[in-house]
Amino acid sequence: MKATGDESVNKSWTSLHTPKTSRDVVGQDRVVKELQSFILDFKKQKRKAALVWGPPGCGKTCIAHAIASEQQLEAIELNASDVRTGGAISQIIGAASQQMSLFSRGKILLIDEIDGISGSYDRGGVPELVKIIEETKFPIIMTANDPFDKKFSPLRKIARMIECDTLNTDSIFRMLSRIADTHAIAYDNETLLSLARRTGGDLRAAINDLQIIASTKGSVAQSDLAELSERERTDTIINALLKIFKTTDLSIAIAAFEHVDEELDECLLWLDENIPYEYEKPADLCAAYDWLAKANIMNARIRRWQHWRFLIYVGAYLSGGVAVSKDEKYKKFVQYRQSMRPLKIWQANMKYQKRKAIAEKIASRTHTSSAQAFANTFPYLKVIAQHNPEEIRAIADDIGLDESEVAYLAQ
Repeated sequence: MKATGDESVNKSWTSLHTPKTSRDVVGQDRVVKELQSFILDFKKQKRKAALVWGPPGCGKTCIAHAIASEQQLEAIELNASDVRTGGAISQIIGAASQQMSLFSRGKILLIDEIDGISGSYDRGGVPELVKIIEETKFPIIMTANDPFDKKFSPLRKIARMIECDTLNTDSIFRMLSRIADTHAIAYDNETLLSLARRTGGDLRAAINDLQIIASTKGSVAQSDLAELSERERTDTIINALLKIFKTTDLSIAIAAFEHVDEELDECLLWLDENIPYEYEKPADLCAAYDWLAKANIMNARIRRWQHWRFLIYVGAYLSGGVAVSKDEKYKKFVQYRQSMRPLKIWQANMKYQKRKAIAEKIASRTHTSSAQAFANTFPYLKVIAQHNPEEIRAIADDIGLDESEVAYLAQ
């Protein structure tokens, strides 16, 4: 079916090409089957809600709508950002979860982007939603980019968790070519493949880019991609980890950190902390840490030679290297956690700050380095401070130690 000129110009292509049935959904066959099973078996199962999660643009919301349409169910959609508090959730979602739809049709309740719900006790968003789920008469489907925030722990316990994979390049390419054919857009396969790759698994973003280019000239070429402004998008470190840990597709993983507002050194610490929780096979762990080691070697060369082009290799090793360290992704939920190493380093620095300050004062007076002062002079000052208080005070006056530093030496 060809889209009319008015539709092409006036309507967003992401809306125009939203899947009408589950057969129209690309790249998420497993998710479709799991969600269909959840809805069909709703009355037989204990879990009354499904939490569909995955990166932006992978199809979480449109899958729910497609299945509802296919099964002739009314889909009532609410964005969690608009009903953040317990009172609003009770008033809107609570009522809908108990009342039959118009003409006695079945229905599903779709709560989109639950990341926006308040988890604080005083606002009561999550506790109220848990209560509604336990009492609902209709299937509740929630979507989230990152459901592993601790505030969502009560929801994870009572909901059926369904992970949406990051869409691979081929799936996005098939959808883009289908849309281009519908709108009679001239294109070559290599250009659409390039467009599919640059969006990092985000189908919605790829369709928007295609519409921006095609709406001006009715065709898509490689030169248009060069002119297309880089999308201003900041991804979360959690989404980046999901792209790396939950895929073996190098084209998806390699760009995982491109839109993350973190230094690669910080990304390395996140990977170092979470690899043991994600990977189980010794061979996978060995390969993953081997890539981290290679990234560290490149970091050392950057510091030594100031050759910043090596950052390309650091990013590739941390993303693509760690992703392809496994033969297949692990089908389990892992709550990714931030590395405590920087905090421990800071605590150690605070603990030894006094010692460092004393060594610097000794170094200044004896014309040596702080390291030499600490190794060669500091131990003797401690002995003097512990056995000869009068002598240490004279030395303290000479090198400028204060009372707290003298007391530290005497410990």
